[in-house]
Amino acid sequence: MLLEGIFAPITTPFYSDERIYFKKLEFNVSRLSLTALAGLVVLGSTGEAVALDDAETREVLRVAAQSADQEKVLIAGTGRESVKATVDLAEAAAGFGYDAVLVRNPCYYRPQLTPAAVLHYFRTVADRSPLPVILYSIPKFTQAEIPLEVVAELAQHANIIGLKESSGSVERVREVVQATRLAPRRTVTVTPIFEAVTGRMMSAKPAAAGNFISAEGLASGAGGGVALAVAPPVPGRKTRTREVGFQVLTGSASNLKESLDAGASGAILAFAACAPQACQEIYTAWKEHDDRLAIDKQQRIAEAGNLVAGKLGIAGIKYACDFNGYFGGRPRAPLLPLTSEVKAEVERLLAQIRN
Repeated sequence: MLLEGIFAPITTPFYSDERIYFKKLEFNVSRLSLTALAGLVVLGSTGEAVALDDAETREVLRVAAQSADQEKVLIAGTGRESVKATVDLAEAAAGFGYDAVLVRNPCYYRPQLTPAAVLHYFRTVADRSPLPVILYSIPKFTQAEIPLEVVAELAQHANIIGLKESSGSVERVREVVQATRLAPRRTVTVTPIFEAVTGRMMSAKPAAAGNFISAEGLASGAGGGVALAVAPPVPGRKTRTREVGFQVLTGSASNLKESLDAGASGAILAFAACAPQACQEIYTAWKEHDDRLAIDKQQRIAEAGNLVAGKLGIAGIKYACDFNGYFGGRPRAPLLPLTSEVKAEVERLLAQIRN
């Protein structure tokens, strides 16, 4: 499967009593599906995956999949501390029609999680997962980076297609690209203009139009269960094939262009959950070899991205979503919402990034 472009890791909205607000989830997924993003990540770090129980996790995956446009690549965050729990969620994601799973490294029993143990974990997950696996290295949360030699070894596995590198280091991206350059090439299906085509897209059935939920429509009703309409597939879809190797996605908006220059094929950016177009514009300019414009577009979001996605984290991203027309709301406890002073600063920085 092709992993190119910008992917938004969506937030998980909650009611004031911390129940999941599924209609708001549906709205966010539907609205993000209208953007130029390559795809969506459901229940990554931005989705507060670690704060949900297994039943909630499955329901969020189900509702998001039903609400997403069939033309978007759909990735499920399924990483858990055990192989069994991770594979169980991967199987659930496959049943809901996802295209791939994003799996972070286990971290709780850190002293015993040697490179050999991490290698065994990912290999076993990949052996058993019905969906392609994207490795997820986010050391600021796990306090443990996936060792470079482990990534290089895992890149040889037939069911491991890439890595989300969230260290924030361009040099680390460059090292991973170099270490995995000899990974087996895969033949993937793409559109005539070389965009991703997945099994989910090929098997999608036409949906009836007219079921879009407006923001105002959320005022009535409390639960989920309302599927949003998506565009029907084009009859007789034309495709072609392309050869790809191990694909590296950066998790840092602040050095997106530099990471692309270093060999990243795209990015999964928390800031894209609240400002998808601003992130997409950087990638588009880079893709069109307009370095000056790409730098300008990246500088445009630099201060806001560093504060919202970097310093403030989930609470900042969720408030930025609220400000930009998506539904964010409060994070689940123990995470705290922003103060009024910090909210004002977020609004100031986002004033010119409304999308």
